[in-house]
Amino acid sequence: MGLRWEGYRRVRRQVCKRVGRRVQTLRLSGFQAYREYIDAHPDEWPTLDALCHISISRFFRDRAVFDRLAVDVLPALAADAVSRGGSTLCCWSAGCASGEEPYSVSMTWRFGPAARFPSVSLSVLATDVDDELLARARRGEYQQGSLREVPFTWIDRAFSQSGSTYTVRSEFRDAVTFRHHDIRSDPPNDVFDLILCRNLIFTYFDESAQRDAIRRVLSVLRPAGALIIGQKEHLPPATCDLSNWIPELGIYRKK
Repeated sequence: MGLRWEGYRRVRRQVCKRVGRRVQTLRLSGFQAYREYIDAHPDEWPTLDALCHISISRFFRDRAVFDRLAVDVLPALAADAVSRGGSTLCCWSAGCASGEEPYSVSMTWRFGPAARFPSVSLSVLATDVDDELLARARRGEYQQGSLREVPFTWIDRAFSQSGSTYTVRSEFRDAVTFRHHDIRSDPPNDVFDLILCRNLIFTYFDESAQRDAIRRVLSVLRPAGALIIGQKEHLPPATCDLSNWIPELGIYRKK
């Protein structure tokens, strides 16, 4: 499947439990029997692939990244858009899970650089391979635990609360469009100023799949656009189309 088991070191128990339940559903004796079952039933591969999807997500995960987005990255990209006569800053949140990341980008823009660039609007395409997570993302409803890194003064302005549920307000949701997409397939037919692909390609994919995926991602990133990967992730060797911007936070710029 093009995945690397080493990347699952923190979530192996979760994946093994999922596969174990699948083994029980099929009434097989164990993992080896399941491996033999897959050899005999190749249509089982997509089911196994789905069991390996990891969806760890919360608002403003790795808060320092969003701080630099507000101060450095989004203002620079917006200035570039203005200089070429553009009016929209296009962002792709790849592997968006239940939507916390793209909504965080929307909030970062509106509470930060937006006032300095009144002629520029933000448009975020948020994609994931899991339709259940996308349905939750579209509802924009979350529990308090997902909000623990949201700046305190933003919570009432960005969410409406009903009991224990916090719902993203419409002015932040309107900027975000959710779409089903597998990062291993052809990229969206758009050109992006900013792509966030964090804790996905360079954590769970093997090197060959990483090279293929980064090639597709960079094909839709505008020259001088920004790519953000996970802080602990590393680009595959010979990724020469990118230059360091804020590398300690996984932020790069296309040459």
